[in-house]
Amino acid sequence: MKQTIRIFSIISTLALVAALVIPTTALSAKTRLGFSGGPEGGTFQYFSNGISSRLSKMIPDVEVSNMASAGSVENVRRVNSGEADFGIAYSGDTYLARNGRLTNDTNTYPNVHAMAFLYGAPAHLIVLENSGINAVADLEGKRIAVGGAGSGAAAAAQRFFGALGLWDKMNIEFIGYSKAAAAIGDGLIDAMWVFAGFPNSSVIQAAASNKIKILNTYEAGEKGGAFEQYPFYAPITIPAGTYSGVDYEVKSFQDSALWVAGKHVADDHVYDALANIYTPEGLSYMVKVKSTAKSMSIDGALTGIVTPVHTGAQKFWKEKGLTLTEAQMGE
Repeated sequence: MKQTIRIFSIISTLALVAALVIPTTALSAKTRLGFSGGPEGGTFQYFSNGISSRLSKMIPDVEVSNMASAGSVENVRRVNSGEADFGIAYSGDTYLARNGRLTNDTNTYPNVHAMAFLYGAPAHLIVLENSGINAVADLEGKRIAVGGAGSGAAAAAQRFFGALGLWDKMNIEFIGYSKAAAAIGDGLIDAMWVFAGFPNSSVIQAAASNKIKILNTYEAGEKGGAFEQYPFYAPITIPAGTYSGVDYEVKSFQDSALWVAGKHVADDHVYDALANIYTPEGLSYMVKVKSTAKSMSIDGALTGIVTPVHTGAQKFWKEKGLTLTEAQMGE
């Protein structure tokens, strides 16, 4: 009898412990998401780390871990495979990846869906004021620095000038921005190409030592069909006075850095993430993380996106009054 009572008591205790433990465990369970950013110290990494930290703090049932990365193309591959849930990728890489047109890679990456525009990287085409170069077409036969070999800037230059039939008619120098800024002043090159957010420190450097001009590139690209071949490029105006001596607006084009998510990520997680970041408080926080985030806004959230938008993001942006294009609606 005593043994029966003891067994019953043990069972009752275990049942009570189970009743207490199981709900607590269930309540404390969090969804863990990985956010693939960029190299340490780079703009991608500032954004991914900032967003990850805020979402982990502000959304009770979600923990977002920041992941270092080589950058845009690696992020596309990670998000497509599910190795990462969120990432940052250029609109150009996202578009080319979906269409099997990445450099030396014919695989397609259809599971990467856009969430929002973060910031733009516009083209700067700099020449000296007294160079006699007044339009893009005048660069035929000239020496132009386009960024380091294998860089995103050099790839963008090859796309742009290639579409215009100029790439093989110029003398291309694969040197970085800072060296190019010195070289243009020394007369070693005729033009320098910078594909980065403004104001850019190397353009500031060139303008401080020389009287420069920044050529309009958008009209030439439009006439040459560059934007038909590469529809992920979007027009942008570099404001007058951004650089010393450049007291006029420059009509250029930009690639767009996008916040992306895998198709596998639940709609609610995507919706909640956007709903937290795209508030006055969230956007103010992002500007403190990196001033480049001043480009983030609800009105401009779909800028430069020419690939499918995640269904959770579609719901959020429609509620905010935005209209999605056919390409953004996707599958």
